[in-house]
Amino acid sequence: MRAGLVSSLALALALVACKPSEEQAASAQAPSAPGGPVQQGAPNKKDAVPAFAGQTRAPEMRSNVRLKVETVVDGIDHPWGSALLPDGSMLVTSKQGKLWLVKPQQGKTEVTGVLPVDNRGQGGLLDISLSPDFATSRKVYFSFSEPRGNDANGTSLAVATLSADATKLEAAKVIFQQTPSWKSTGHFGSNIEWDSSGNIYLTMGERQQYEPQQLAQDLNAFMGKVVRLKPDGSPAEGNPFIGRTDAKPEIWSYGHRNPQGAAINPDTGKLWTIEHGPRGGDEINIPQAGKNYGWPIICYCIDYPGGPIGEGITAKEGMEQPIYYFDPVIAPGDMIFYKGSLFPWKGNILASALGGSAIVRLVLDGEKVIGEERLLKDQGRIRDITEAADGSLYVLVDDTGKVLRLTPAA
Repeated sequence: MRAGLVSSLALALALVACKPSEEQAASAQAPSAPGGPVQQGAPNKKDAVPAFAGQTRAPEMRSNVRLKVETVVDGIDHPWGSALLPDGSMLVTSKQGKLWLVKPQQGKTEVTGVLPVDNRGQGGLLDISLSPDFATSRKVYFSFSEPRGNDANGTSLAVATLSADATKLEAAKVIFQQTPSWKSTGHFGSNIEWDSSGNIYLTMGERQQYEPQQLAQDLNAFMGKVVRLKPDGSPAEGNPFIGRTDAKPEIWSYGHRNPQGAAINPDTGKLWTIEHGPRGGDEINIPQAGKNYGWPIICYCIDYPGGPIGEGITAKEGMEQPIYYFDPVIAPGDMIFYKGSLFPWKGNILASALGGSAIVRLVLDGEKVIGEERLLKDQGRIRDITEAADGSLYVLVDDTGKVLRLTPAA
């Protein structure tokens, strides 16, 4: 999910080998002036009052970029996460528990050595990320729903060494486990991000059921948490609860629901997350050390049957507000900060929308969302977005099993 290093040779091969599927029009044009919000229907939580102006339904801000869409490979069963290798090939996870090596010229090859996963419901092989020292260590980190026996499971983080020919994970081992284990097939998270000190942020869901939802507020459980770890899986130095007997030292922030996306803001070095709400209440947060993000006590949402979540409140003292929320939901998967110059989107957030079947582009002014645009609305459920070194985008489509490459149409 982080932008990889792609050689110029590999990029040239990718341009030749990608199979064109559709050109959605001609070329990028000047952005249009902001207008009303994106058309999206009425909010579910009709009595919600935003905590501040612009917290939701920012003005639509069209970039008027026309996208060229090329199919790099297809036939992957529910692709979930991706990582670009230095030679321009990609590692792509499948929810079913398979890992694929994708090469533009040669299609896809299965990578062996993945640990067993519980792929029921929302579970499976989830995110994947290269170690910052991958060039010398060839270490690869991946998150997955780990079977724990008796139908129980939990989000786990593992590390392995990628073989020289990139066809096998060697010596894979679990270095962190979400506890307690639970008999649930929902809300595993999860996203892997690296801070500037070489520590890992891992996001985890609260397992969806009523009882573990409450543990999102419990500092002795890993449900609904962001943890910050050393590369060996131990608590990172500077974590807010180190030394406390009533809290897990790995925890960075808490009170999250199901954060499946995260990214490091390149301008500030801060972690940003995007998480699923139920009906309404998809949130973007900037998790700070030791802070409580409110779930399931506060939310700009209603429950699936239509009633309130808890007391139906959206704010409470001691709990943080999202910097932005969506109602209706977009069902967010991944998010990135666009860094390149191929598209006129530098500094924007690009979020994948499963429910919205689109890429959601968010224009920022510092840490405030000031504009929104929906892109790629005709390709299916967008799960994951990765930026290549040349600024092009690789997109995983959940329901079609495709890896797409996006460039401006010429």
